[in-house]
Amino acid sequence: MWNPMLVCCVFMWLTANKAYSQPSNQAPQVPALFIFGDSLVDNGNNNGILSLARANYMPYGIDFPQGTTGRFTNGRTFVDVLAQLLGFPNYIPPYARARGQALLRGANYASGASGIRDETGNNLGDHMSMNQQVDSFATTVQQLRRYFRGDENALAAYLSKSIFYCGLGSNDYLNNYFMRDYYSTSTQYTPKAYADSLIQDYSRQLTALSNLGARKVIVTAVGQIGCIPYQLARYNGKGSKCNEEINNAIILFNSNLRYLVDRFNKGQFGAKFVYLDSYQSSQDLARNAKTYGFEVVDTGCCGVGKNNGQITCLPLQTPCDNRRKYLFWDAFHPTEAANILLAKKAYTDKSKLFAYPINIQQLAML
Repeated sequence: MWNPMLVCCVFMWLTANKAYSQPSNQAPQVPALFIFGDSLVDNGNNNGILSLARANYMPYGIDFPQGTTGRFTNGRTFVDVLAQLLGFPNYIPPYARARGQALLRGANYASGASGIRDETGNNLGDHMSMNQQVDSFATTVQQLRRYFRGDENALAAYLSKSIFYCGLGSNDYLNNYFMRDYYSTSTQYTPKAYADSLIQDYSRQLTALSNLGARKVIVTAVGQIGCIPYQLARYNGKGSKCNEEINNAIILFNSNLRYLVDRFNKGQFGAKFVYLDSYQSSQDLARNAKTYGFEVVDTGCCGVGKNNGQITCLPLQTPCDNRRKYLFWDAFHPTEAANILLAKKAYTDKSKLFAYPINIQQLAML
């Protein structure tokens, strides 16, 4: 059961906290948002570690109100927009800087280059894998206990109403399976066996989150990364500009992930899992680019070489002028304009094409 006085105090603190830079007259639809993932949603956790997967330099953040923060795009990420749609007065803080009562509104554990597998992304240096992110959340739960004065029922109710976003898998392909000079996984596994192995690991990680109290969980498919500027700059295939070998491998993973969502929704926790079809939604943006206001869908706004994808955006490099016309910010990541559209689709979609079996707005209302 909720402890009404405790919850009231929590939300009064959240509302009154002057550190919030995005004023809102709307109370958040859920108590907290906890985020797990990679550079698509990392908002600064990699800034202080030895890693090439960092974005704490200009022109990253050129359109973000707080400037350069470590976000791998020009402005807001998908989860920044999602937090606003859910009514949070401010963006969810990175775990590396979240302290004290700030944890009551959630934390972002995402780390650039991270994956489901621990070794994924090692070619880029240090990072926090999904296993490490789950361990960090376990530490957060211990910290939260003191704010609930040891009331386990109140803590469980708070966590059960919070939303958990999990977006992993891209680097397990980009910075593992298809990086054959550095990793041996492509010789150890067929694409199907690798997808099966990833899902087994991911299932254990998601189960661990459920054991820690997660009941409203979003999991995202891997996007169409065979068509990002990084791949377009390197691939010279026939019949398609995209690297369909990568796309076909990802489809196997995504199919398994959707099946896993169905299985979890029939499980013992009473949890509700939502599957976001990032492959379908990113493909939709590219195919219907003009409808969405995009003029450039195969080239990064900032980068070097063919498709601005051979080398990603460099420090102090001058990016394109009209970021709203570009689908991709750099060799790997979408622009803020794309993130806004993707988040709104996931939040309101009722077709079940992009959010299954319900959308995020419906998940928040449960």
